[in-house]
Amino acid sequence: MKTENKKFAKDFIWNTFGTGLNSFNSLFYLIIVTRINGMNDAGIFSIAYSTALILYTIGLYSGRLCQVTDTENKVKDKDYILNRVITCVLMIILGAGFLVVKQYQTYKTTVFILLCIFKATEAFSEIIYGIMQKNDLLYRVGQSLTIKSLIGIILFLIIDLGTHDLILACISMIIVNISTIIFFDFILISNKLIDKSSKVDFNNVLMIFKSEFFVFANSFLGIYVLNAPKYAIDSYLTEELQAIYGYIVMPGTVMVLFAQFVVLPFLNKLKELYAIRDFKNFKAIVRKVKMCVVAFGIFAVLSAYFLGPEVLGIIYGENLKAYRLDLALIIGAYIFYSISYVNLVVLTTMRNTFSQFIVYIITAIIALVGSKIFVQNFGIHGGAISCATTLVLQFIMYTILTMVIVNKVEKGKQ
Repeated sequence: MKTENKKFAKDFIWNTFGTGLNSFNSLFYLIIVTRINGMNDAGIFSIAYSTALILYTIGLYSGRLCQVTDTENKVKDKDYILNRVITCVLMIILGAGFLVVKQYQTYKTTVFILLCIFKATEAFSEIIYGIMQKNDLLYRVGQSLTIKSLIGIILFLIIDLGTHDLILACISMIIVNISTIIFFDFILISNKLIDKSSKVDFNNVLMIFKSEFFVFANSFLGIYVLNAPKYAIDSYLTEELQAIYGYIVMPGTVMVLFAQFVVLPFLNKLKELYAIRDFKNFKAIVRKVKMCVVAFGIFAVLSAYFLGPEVLGIIYGENLKAYRLDLALIIGAYIFYSISYVNLVVLTTMRNTFSQFIVYIITAIIALVGSKIFVQNFGIHGGAISCATTLVLQFIMYTILTMVIVNKVEKGKQ
């Protein structure tokens, strides 16, 4: 028992530290760009990074969650790897197609495509991380994320500070990620875990596309929902206002990160409990995770209202006091989104994805229409209102859906 507890603590600490650093990279990058390159470049970086995140769901496709919770193990590591190579290539091609349609200026286009390639390397890393986690090496995932996050931020800062060239700084991010994949993720660790004797089964590669389509679609629509106000701002407002919205929405992502920190170490346990239909302990873990999210969320909302604009003003060097209510509203909305994320993990572990797809389709339509109407009429304030309205409605739908499905399965009706 002591050994198991030490192992869990090691996994939890490294995973939390590494995932936190990696997830906060976008915040650090935005601070650096704002301070060195100015608000116009910060606005470009903000919308480009958000678009790269949406395209990232194409590269990620089914994601680590499905890979780790695959109880049958019919799909081999090499099958997952080839599938991921294909999705990453598709991600870059579709990103290029998006830029052709948008017809941005050369500078903005270059930043977009570089950030797309950067996120493609992260998507590929995730398949290697899935292999590590399935072999009970979650702490190695955290170490990898820590290495590439710290080196990436430091190198980005040095290059941007020395050259004031955002394009060169973005190239450095890609180089760091590729180097980490080759020398740490593959040569040092995963090369020893992958079965060399197994051959790629192309039927399995295609099967991943088919069986995990709704997982991908849900992730794609989920990221779009979060970024819909940014696209409305990109259409109707300025790069400077895009940067400001990026500043006030960035702390909201802390809520989702916190939910991920808490739930990820329990993935294997949830998978095991569901496999033996131990719903008592299954629901107990889920309940504790949600309680932690709510408790942290209340603290975050109060902090955002009373201290948020002042702290963000110091970080970015901009006066954001006019957006105090917007900041608190966005973080409050992200509490609901974080609970929806926990429900997503529950339903995905139970391999129930189509019903989630329906929820996301409805939510995406609400986000698309609502963000345009609110941003056109209320500017950045409308972006915050649209964000809150969409995420609360999504939470209501997700909560009802999860309760119905879990109760159905528990009673043996499915």
